[in-house]
Amino acid sequence: MSTIVFLHAHPDDEATATAGSQILASRAGHRVVVVYGTNGDHGEGSEHLPEGVTLVEHRRGEAEASAAITGTARVAWLGYADSGMTGWEQNHAPGAFHAADLDEAAGRLAAILDEEDADVLVGYDWHGNYGHPDHVKVHHVAHRAAELAARRPRLLESTSNRDHMRVLFAMAKEMGMAGDGDDQDTWDIDGPADDGNPFGTPEAEIHWRTDVSAVIDDKRAALSCHASQTSDAGMMLAMPPEAFAAGFGHEFYIEPGLEPGMRDGLPFA
Repeated sequence: MSTIVFLHAHPDDEATATAGSQILASRAGHRVVVVYGTNGDHGEGSEHLPEGVTLVEHRRGEAEASAAITGTARVAWLGYADSGMTGWEQNHAPGAFHAADLDEAAGRLAAILDEEDADVLVGYDWHGNYGHPDHVKVHHVAHRAAELAARRPRLLESTSNRDHMRVLFAMAKEMGMAGDGDDQDTWDIDGPADDGNPFGTPEAEIHWRTDVSAVIDDKRAALSCHASQTSDAGMMLAMPPEAFAAGFGHEFYIEPGLEPGMRDGLPFA
């Protein structure tokens, strides 16, 4: 059995990107660890918090609740603040993940990898899927931490399949679930995302497709743990079950150095 460490930018990112893989891996007997780069302090929900509870404390609780569903054995935090979206002044604020010294941040992650004697480390693709500064930082921190770890783990990058998303979005339009007829610019998948690059990765550059449809209800339950994030989690949870399954029933990974070509299955076996 393997120990798999997932590095995510914010508490809730795991729920949409890798929760299905975490569930399948933990049920197969692997040890699953989730590490968050930031505390999510620029997330939503502060106006609805119980008295005396900070947003950071609340989101930590949401992350622990998600971990209980996915079978995650350990939740760890690198200790940085949320950097906000591209161009926000928080990008360069003291303590922000985006502004952190790379070796320092990677060293914090490498220490966890060493504690766990990790076999696999999962980060993000080169532009963090859609260019969020903290997501891009995850990519760099994961790669550097793998170099710094006492025993170099196998490295994977969580991503989205741009071609698959284009097909799904076209189907949604045909079914009247996206756009309003003449409005074909509701979301241009090939257009610029937060950093000016298109969302996700072309299918030809992806190595692993993991079918998580068998645990899609559990994945949705993990997402529901992050209910404070109404714009993102709330929008996804509002999707009909069949649409949610179509959109989130597969998880995709790049494995740097692997020969081109898509493989189906859980890449942690």
